[in-house]
Amino acid sequence: MSVLHAAATVALAKIAVFQPGETSLMTAVALALLVGAAALWSAVDAWLRLRDAGRTWFIAALVTGPVAGVLSVLGRSVFVDQTGLSELGPALTGGAAFTALLVLLPAGLGLVVGGRLAGQRDDEEEHAEPGQEDTGSVAAGRSRGEPGSGRRATARPRPRPQPRAPRVGPSR
Repeated sequence: MSVLHAAATVALAKIAVFQPGETSLMTAVALALLVGAAALWSAVDAWLRLRDAGRTWFIAALVTGPVAGVLSVLGRSVFVDQTGLSELGPALTGGAAFTALLVLLPAGLGLVVGGRLAGQRDDEEEHAEPGQEDTGSVAAGRSRGEPGSGRRATARPRPRPQPRAPRVGPSR
């Protein structure tokens, strides 16, 4: 994520120097790509049910801010306008905080969406009728938890609700 954010910053700086009229559109496109990348990546992590995905994305956001700031100052000094060390301070304070939020907020949204998608996938597999499965399909292998079917072999099936006994006595 740090390299992606630094590359976007350097590209926007280069556009601002050589084509000043195009900055507003390109800034919106770059922000949309950065938000989309973080949201999609974290949604996939949640959908795959990776352990401690929230903590991983929190740490990634904290690390991405300062590292992207340093990389963007280096990139602008090499590729754009020979930026000096005087730009390092603002890049490590305000720029790093903005970058961290630009990773953390979409990642949180992606974790929520990916977790819900994983829950829906589990519910669909849980409610499948045993007689209606196609034994040759990938979905059938996934519902049985076969190796190579996309489901971890260590995953335990969710318990199914037991039928309730009929009530005895007067109804309310």
